[in-house]
Amino acid sequence: MATEVRPATETDAARIAQIWQAGWPDGHLGHVPEGLVAYRTPDYFAERAEALVPTTIVAEVDGVVAGFVAVLDDELDQVYVADEFRGQAVADLVLRAGERAVASAGHSQAWLAVVPGNARARRFYERNGWVDDGEFIFRAETLSGTFEVPCRRYVRDL
Repeated sequence: MATEVRPATETDAARIAQIWQAGWPDGHLGHVPEGLVAYRTPDYFAERAEALVPTTIVAEVDGVVAGFVAVLDDELDQVYVADEFRGQAVADLVLRAGERAVASAGHSQAWLAVVPGNARARRFYERNGWVDDGEFIFRAETLSGTFEVPCRRYVRDL
């Protein structure tokens, strides 16, 4: 199995959107407002994935994009792995790549947001040295309004 971690390109945007759209419900359904769920359409994921390409790192397995991390300043904004690649250390690869990107931008600490009900993600981050730094409210801005989403802020010293 040949694995490569590299910056995303525009040609990766559709695959990033596909992975993101397929994985988003796992951690969010039942944990975020229904109006926000309704707003997360295929077009939303496609547009956001395209916009995030310049700050995204992908992991490829045998030439197939298997996962990605989007980095915004000191935040790991999105961390996702395609279902068929879960359990193969791809999540570890993208998480470490995101941490390196934050550190190389001059930050000594990275952070990310997790909805409290996403127990699987929370366990993964904790196993990888991330610490729950407390509750905060994420304000998801949409065309149909702002949704307040209770989240946990996880941090990791780099």
